[in-house]
Formats: sequence, C-alpha cells, structure tokens
Amino acid sequence: MFNHVMIGANDIEQSRAFYDAVLGTLGFEGEPIRNVSASGHTRLFYVHDGGTLCLTEPINDQPATGANGGTIGFKCDSPEQVKAFHDAGVAAGGTSVEDPPGPRDGGVMGTVHLSYVLDPAGNKLCAIHRPQA
Repeated sequence: MFNHVMIGANDIEQSRAFYDAVLGTLGFEGEPIRNVSASGHTRLFYVHDGGTLCLTEPINDQPATGANGGTIGFKCDSPEQVKAFHDAGVAAGGTSVEDPPGPRDGGVMGTVHLSYVLDPAGNKLCAIHRPQA
C-alpha cells in the first residue's frame, strides 16, 4: 500500500547514524542515497524491499518534530529482531518509550512482539513481529 515514508530530521548526520543502526538490524546494507533538493535541503533515501524511508531537513526551515499520536512500524522477522532494533536505536541516540521490548496481547490479532523507540527528532518507531498462527 505504501510507497515511502518521509520524516524530518533536525541534524541529518545524527539521524543518519540512528537509522543506519536500526535499519541495519532489518537487513539494510550499504549507503542511503543522498540528495540535495532544489531548495538546498539534504535528504537521505533508504531503499529496501520495495519501500523507501526518507529523512529530510524540513523545507520550511522550521524544526522537525515527531507527530503526536503518529507511529512508523517496521516489520521484523523474529522477537529477537524486535529487540535488536530497539537496542540499536537506543545505542545510536534514540529513546526507549512505552514498555520494554517483548510480547503483547494483540486481542483478536493474537500475541505480537513489540518495541518502541523515538528517533533523534522525536519520531516514534515501532518494531513489530507477528508470529504465524
């Protein structure tokens, strides 16, 4: 359904270090594609498995902020990958939020394994693994 997600970064290199770490746990290898927009703002594109995550300096020159109530979810292959994503994010300057990584009762969806971390600009990320029934 989604082609890409674009989020703001106040310090593009700090955000790059964070996303290099967390996306590495999901199998992203190599360098993000660096682009300077017509407005002169730097953007980094992480292209992996048919999707793109873009980090950008806000083109209105206002500070990047996390969306209140917004979350970007990253699909993981195992509970261990959920924890690795979280731990890499915290080690790279992110902030652990909500409960520690682990299983949660997903109601009719069954048990899911989750972790939540804020990136350096305050964007909320979720690493999620849904075991096969």
